Amino acid sequence: MTASAQLRRLHPATWNRSGWLMGLAVLLVFSSLFALGHGALAIGPGPAIAIVADKFGIALPWWFGKEQQAVLLAIRAPRLVLGLLVGGALAICGAAMQGLFRNPLADPALIGISSGAALAAVAIIVLQHSLFSVLSLWLGHYLLPLAAIAGGFAASWLVYRLADGGDRLDISSLLLAGIAINALAGSATGLLIYLADDDQLRTLTFWSMGSLNGAGWDSVALGAPFLLLSLVSLPLLADALNALLLGEAEAGHLGFPVERIKTAIVALVALGVGTSVALTGVIGFVGLVVPHLLRLMVGPDHRWLLPGSALLGALLLICADYLARTLAAPAEIPIGIVTGILGSPFFVWLLFRQKIMGY
Repeated sequence: MTASAQLRRLHPATWNRSGWLMGLAVLLVFSSLFALGHGALAIGPGPAIAIVADKFGIALPWWFGKEQQAVLLAIRAPRLVLGLLVGGALAICGAAMQGLFRNPLADPALIGISSGAALAAVAIIVLQHSLFSVLSLWLGHYLLPLAAIAGGFAASWLVYRLADGGDRLDISSLLLAGIAINALAGSATGLLIYLADDDQLRTLTFWSMGSLNGAGWDSVALGAPFLLLSLVSLPLLADALNALLLGEAEAGHLGFPVERIKTAIVALVALGVGTSVALTGVIGFVGLVVPHLLRLMVGPDHRWLLPGSALLGALLLICADYLARTLAAPAEIPIGIVTGILGSPFFVWLLFRQKIMGY
C-alpha cells in the first residue's frame, strides 16, 4: 500500500477535493480581476480584460482610456502578479515545511530563511553608502533583492550544515540550529537598526512589515524564475511528503530516498521564501495559517494540500494587498499588518477548536 493510499484510509475524504481546488481557482480569477479594477482609478472588469487582451493584439468591445491602460499595466498588473507568486510560494513552502517536520506549527522561518534574508537586506539599507557603495553602482536597485536572496540561502545553508550528520539530516537538529541562527541574525539585525539614521529606520520599518508597493515588471522578472521553481517542484514531492508523515523509516521502506528528499525540500523552501522576502519584505502568517486551513478542507494528503495551499496563499495575499492599499487611502498599510490581523483570529479559533474537540 502506498503512502497516499494509507493517508486516504486514515483520513477519508469528507469533501470533494477537486471541487475545493476548482472553487479556489475560480475565486482567485475573480479576485484578481477585482484587484485590477479597484483603487484610486476605477477600471471595470470588461475594460480590465480588454487592456490585457490589447497587450497581446486582441481587440475586445470594451472601451478604455490611456490613463486606465497605463495604471493597470504599469502599476496594478505587476503588483498583482508578484502578489500571486509570493502568496503561492509562501503558502506552499509552509505546507512543505509542516510535512517535513511532521508538525502543523512548523513555519519556513524555523530554518532561518526569513531572518537571514532580513539581515542581508538591513545590512544593504544601512551600509549601502559605506561598505557596499561599489556594489550599489554595479547592481543599482537590484542590489537589495539579490542580497536578501543570498542572505536567505546563506542562513539556510548554515542551518543545514549544522544539522547534517554526514549520513542523515536530523530534523530535531535542523530545528535547534534554525532557532540558534534566527537568534544570531536577529541580534545582528538589531545592531544594524541601532546604527541606522532616521531615514533608514523608516525604510527598515516598512520593509520589515512587508509590502507590494513599488512592485514593477523588473522585480517580477527577477523573482519569477525562482518562485515558479518552488511552486512547480514542491508538488512533485507530494508522495514523498505523504510517506514522511508515516515516519522516515517507513518512507525508506516504501522506496523513497529520504535524505535526498529532505535536502531538496529545504533547498526549494529556501529558494521560495528567500526570494519572497527579498522582493516584498517579511510577510507573516501566510505560510503558517494557509496550510492549516487547507487541511480542514482537503485533509493531509500533500497531492491536494500543496497545490491548494498555493492557490489559497495567492488569494489571501492579493486580498490582503487590496485591503492594505484601500483601507487608509491615499496612504498604504504594510501588508504584514493586514495578514497578521487576518491570521491571528483564525489561529485563536483553531486553538479553541482543538480544545473543544479534544485533540
